[in-house]
Amino acid sequence: MVLATLALWPLDGSLAASASVTGLSLVYLAGGLPVGWRAAVTLWQERVLDIDLLMVVAAVAAAVVGAPFEGAVLLTLFSISTTLEERALGRARRAIEALMELRPETALRKAPDGSVTEVAAVDLGVGDVVVLRPGARVPADGLIVSGRGSLDEANITGESMPVAREPGAQVFEATVNLDGVLEVAVTKTVEESTIARMIALVTEAQAARAPSERFSAWFGQRYTVAVMAGAVLAFAAFYWLGRDWEEALYRSATLLVAASPCAIVISVPAAILSALSAAARGGVLFKGGGALETLAAVDTFAFDKTGTLTTGKATVTAVVALDGDEQGFLSLLAGLEAHSEHHSAAAIRQEAEDRDIEPSIVVNVAARPSAGIVGEWGDEQVWAGNPRLAAQMKAAIDHPALKSLAADTQTVIYLGRGAQVLGAVTIADQIRPTSVRALAALRQSGVATIVMMTGDRLPVAQRIGAELGLKPTEIHADMLPEDKVRMVSELTADGKIAFVGDGVNDAAALARADVGIAMGAAGSDVALQAADVALLSEDMGRLADAHRLARHAATIIRQNLVFAMGAMAILVTGGLFFELPLPLAVIGHEGGTVLVVLNGLRLLRDPIRRDGTKTAPNTSVPASSSQPIPREAYRRKVPRRAG
Repeated sequence: MVLATLALWPLDGSLAASASVTGLSLVYLAGGLPVGWRAAVTLWQERVLDIDLLMVVAAVAAAVVGAPFEGAVLLTLFSISTTLEERALGRARRAIEALMELRPETALRKAPDGSVTEVAAVDLGVGDVVVLRPGARVPADGLIVSGRGSLDEANITGESMPVAREPGAQVFEATVNLDGVLEVAVTKTVEESTIARMIALVTEAQAARAPSERFSAWFGQRYTVAVMAGAVLAFAAFYWLGRDWEEALYRSATLLVAASPCAIVISVPAAILSALSAAARGGVLFKGGGALETLAAVDTFAFDKTGTLTTGKATVTAVVALDGDEQGFLSLLAGLEAHSEHHSAAAIRQEAEDRDIEPSIVVNVAARPSAGIVGEWGDEQVWAGNPRLAAQMKAAIDHPALKSLAADTQTVIYLGRGAQVLGAVTIADQIRPTSVRALAALRQSGVATIVMMTGDRLPVAQRIGAELGLKPTEIHADMLPEDKVRMVSELTADGKIAFVGDGVNDAAALARADVGIAMGAAGSDVALQAADVALLSEDMGRLADAHRLARHAATIIRQNLVFAMGAMAILVTGGLFFELPLPLAVIGHEGGTVLVVLNGLRLLRDPIRRDGTKTAPNTSVPASSSQPIPREAYRRKVPRRAG
């Protein structure tokens, strides 16, 4: 079609003399039929006048008034720009769809008799054990049952460095085993894997329209009708002012092209789609453009402490058994905490295991939210928790040996039998290495308020807050889940607020905030469901980068809209008062549309980075590897990520 259009260029200075009927027919059929068919289908099925119809009408009008070459140029450039837009937006969509290509097709399944058979990955079922050799991709989500090694998890979490894994650790489909031989028990089928959920979530996010996208679509449909009506009025006005009908029709066709809102309509989704894809590549999943736009406007961040700002991997630092029998004390406490999923419970169980202490058998265990846990040991009621639970059990914690613990800045867990306190343990949590830099980056980006909420005692919260650089007024302790929801509600009165939590214990606060952000959600279905944004890794640096990306996307959208509206105003003014030629209107219209798309695609090169530094190429192998993979082979197995 392009060659046919160029063939129509006048050889002797006269367009009519050089234009061939055959060539014009070829251009109009090749460029006009597909566009006209789409416009007709849209008009018939949806009762909507769209931009395709404007272009066809303008091209036909140009041919009617004896300017077929201008009409041919219009159809040619419109077809080229449409193709470029589709390719550009397709590139943004393929950025996440490329995950599908990383899925291994086969797996080595180990039978109960020890034999290993190669099977299709889709045939793996929950409970199957697969063998992972160095360089192999994980065929399904699972738990390591044997072996130790380093895994490249960049495809899931965006983490650029290998992560050490040992028995009991979770592994994700499509990640790469860099060294060692691992045996993994499958916990999810391919259809339920982390990558399947990521693809489904991103697909839904790309389909869900942001408020600005809905507005641009609403504006585009109504504005198109206005442009059509305006072109008719312009024709009547030019004719009434004394122009002949051919010139009046030519001028109105020029206005039709100049005033078409293509660039305005495409400018927002081009930026939103690119930002969503860039974020997904960096291990941050948005549940749609709405969450992206809202995050850009957030000026207050509220954080849960345990498992979010801190590692959540607490350790026991002191054991005080009032009867002096630490072994019996820890046995009962570990037996009770065996039924709890709280971070402190894991620390207590680990302490008992390190001391080779067998947990006691405790039954009928029930959790007391934000207080502790209660159960039965023999025919006696036992409990473990904070001072709030001790008060509920009418147990006094004023023993001299316990008073010093209460004054400490570490978490204290009391163990009691009925109204009698048996002792206590202190547990310390450590902040994440990336938390301090992430909070500093948020403040530098203009975030006005940062608060930390925790159910721990105030001294514990103050210790963690001081290490994080928080002000005393930004630290809130002894908070129940409903207290967090209430505070989030209060903070929303001052502006947009994002709440960052683990996605399980903080579901209510996540739902109440303008933007709920779940940390370390790669293996948590609850986190993906409760939050608007999911950080698949536990790297806090990605939160600051996600906020930066959202703001950059908002800037790109504003740039696109200002440029599109400005260009359209200039073209319309030229068409009304300066007899703008139709080819120049076509070039300005189509060129502006392509430019806003390309400007939006710049976000694809704005990846989520780690700790404020560029993500390194995913090619390193740990020095501890007993059987390192040659770099050339590793590059063949794992394609480098774009950007």
